[in-house]
Amino acid sequence: MILKTETKLYLRDPTAVILTLCLPTMIMVVLGLIPALRKPDPTFDNHTFVSYFAPSLLVLTLVMAGLTVLPSLLATYRERGMLRRMRTTPASPGALLVAQLLIVLTSILASSALLITVSRLAFDVPLPQDPIGFLIAFVIGTAALLALGLLVAARARTTKAASAIGTPIFLVIMFFGGVYLPRFLLPEFLVRIGDYTPPGVQALLDAWSGTSPEPLQLGIMALVAVVAGVAAARLFRWE
Repeated sequence: MILKTETKLYLRDPTAVILTLCLPTMIMVVLGLIPALRKPDPTFDNHTFVSYFAPSLLVLTLVMAGLTVLPSLLATYRERGMLRRMRTTPASPGALLVAQLLIVLTSILASSALLITVSRLAFDVPLPQDPIGFLIAFVIGTAALLALGLLVAARARTTKAASAIGTPIFLVIMFFGGVYLPRFLLPEFLVRIGDYTPPGVQALLDAWSGTSPEPLQLGIMALVAVVAGVAAARLFRWE
């Protein structure tokens, strides 16, 4: 019941739906319409720029859902006293938290599937060449970002506070994820930092191009997920 209600509320906010589900694909379409970006380039191991940039657009999907939508919703409910009031009813606040996580996960999967499908059909971007490695990197990277989002939501008493805490993290991850500036234009030391910054864009890129993700990168993403998740559980307040 809670999941159904929260889903309806989520769908009533067209801005969140469009940004989370469609923005990465819209950016891919704009880039894909530029002929030069669809030509193989030695800079990208003879792949096209749009193929190289696709994992960074996945980062955009994960960051928006995990560090914008999730913390803002939970902080809004806390600010309005909804979490506190729910504790006096049969509807458990924990059930609300699970429902929000399921909605965010569904939006991430839908957005990612849309991006991969449109990229493949419209611009001949290859599907991930190492599907198992890609799935592992995607799941662990998603867990890391959602855990960070929950950590932001754990203590933010208001929506503004959630935004103030989450925005710097959002900007850092977007930068190191190659969303603002393609990673091949960054200095090497910044690229290496980005390799180990959630959600681990290099692991996604490697798996997409057919190379097995580096275990150390996956291990660090898993460590971030566990540490941030445990910290969020300990620090979370319903009031």
